[in-house]
Amino acid sequence: MARPFRQQIDEGILDRAAALFARRGFAKTSVQDVADAVGLSKAGLLHHFPSKDALHQAVLAQAAALAQRVLDQVQDMPLGIARDRRALEVLVDVALAHPGLVALLLAPLMQGGADPGTPELEATGAAAMQAFGVEPQGDDVQRRVRVAGALAALAVLTLAAHSEDQTTAWRPYVVATCFDALGHRRPGATLPDPDQAEA
Repeated sequence: MARPFRQQIDEGILDRAAALFARRGFAKTSVQDVADAVGLSKAGLLHHFPSKDALHQAVLAQAAALAQRVLDQVQDMPLGIARDRRALEVLVDVALAHPGLVALLLAPLMQGGADPGTPELEATGAAAMQAFGVEPQGDDVQRRVRVAGALAALAVLTLAAHSEDQTTAWRPYVVATCFDALGHRRPGATLPDPDQAEA
């Protein structure tokens, strides 16, 4: 099998496995569950990944590699609007291509801590924050909250785009919504007057 084709198959397996780990938790997801989800026999899946632990480690490695890819795209850019827009565009593209990993990153939040994230996934989340020049425990609370809000919106909206089978159509709106969440005004957009909102 040619390497690029094998890599696509492996990435598909990893994303499906990530989605199952997100939904059921690692302990409750069997190799057979993953094999069924990707249309392989258990032996066929084990040909790609020799154990459930190896599969889990490959999922975590893929998440780390994608986070590094995002950082590589923006780390040499100065902080500001252009970097924020580029980081959003790259993150949206990664999220649209890997919905299972997005679900896995969201799982600890959605399950109320029932199945806590691994340190590797926490590092992936921290890398997403760093793409915007924000340290997870930094002093600029407003910026941290805006970036966290934009990332949460990005995750939820890209998953919704997948469920609606509208990834291409929704992409520009997801980027625009997240850009707004960061506090950047788009041309022609108006912000509500805070004094009138309280009245």
